[in-house]
Amino acid sequence: MKPLLFSFLISVFILKVSFPQIQHDEKLLLIRCDDIGMSHSLNLAAKELTDAGLIFSVSVMVPCSWFDEAVSILKDNPQITVGIHLTLNSEWKNYKWGPVAGRSLVPSLVDSLGYFFPSRADFFANNPSPAEVEIELRAQIEKALKSGLNISYLDYHMGTAVDKPELRKIVEKLGDEFNLGISRYFEEVDLNSMYSVPVEEKENHLMNLLDSLTSDQTNLLVCHIGKDDAELGALIDMNSFGLKDMSKHRNAELNALLSAVKNNEFDKRGIKLITYKDLIKQIGLENMKSPVESGY
Repeated sequence: MKPLLFSFLISVFILKVSFPQIQHDEKLLLIRCDDIGMSHSLNLAAKELTDAGLIFSVSVMVPCSWFDEAVSILKDNPQITVGIHLTLNSEWKNYKWGPVAGRSLVPSLVDSLGYFFPSRADFFANNPSPAEVEIELRAQIEKALKSGLNISYLDYHMGTAVDKPELRKIVEKLGDEFNLGISRYFEEVDLNSMYSVPVEEKENHLMNLLDSLTSDQTNLLVCHIGKDDAELGALIDMNSFGLKDMSKHRNAELNALLSAVKNNEFDKRGIKLITYKDLIKQIGLENMKSPVESGY
């Protein structure tokens, strides 16, 4: 065999050994439900999906008032993969939260009342200190771990924690330090979410997404679930992109997922539901790759 060809084959072999990939002989779908712990309504929605038997990952918001209830629900359901929804914003009118580390340790991250800012623009307009961002994100991770939850991965509420290169480096540093995966670092392909789809069209939208899946990638569907009740209905998003009738939108996403489980829509299409725990096991934390773009 010619030396050049031999060297090429050896290089290919090393690459295959060093960078394991999921075998895409099935249509893989990873469902990630965000904002769990933000409210009682969202926790109830997550429990309903769990009781229905859906395989999914949940991202919990540690600074929020209903985090403890989320912990209790998730401890009772260890089959659910849990991540931390790293939070630097508080976007709702009349319902706010602030830093886990305490206002005095991270003054550049909060407004005059000690709450996180509602938007990314407001957050960065206040010239946040990267050192304080690290203090706060570390505090959120440590609190989640001390709660007894089995944490597998990190992601980022409203994209703020990875919006700037210097902040993304902090998230990556903390992921490495605490041996946690990072959402979108396993070459997942984002599907067009149901978030802004009209309420009455969400179920059809989900079915169309499922019909479009191929077996050459790991498909990521980020969902925002909730119950259309008085608690969630009272919340008003202070961001311009916020949805009116938000509780109805979240309830419609929940119902679309429940319908898919009830009617075996995943099995009918040969779709295998996976979690971040599965990705980490099969690909390895050492093989994570930073995505080109941030996302919610």
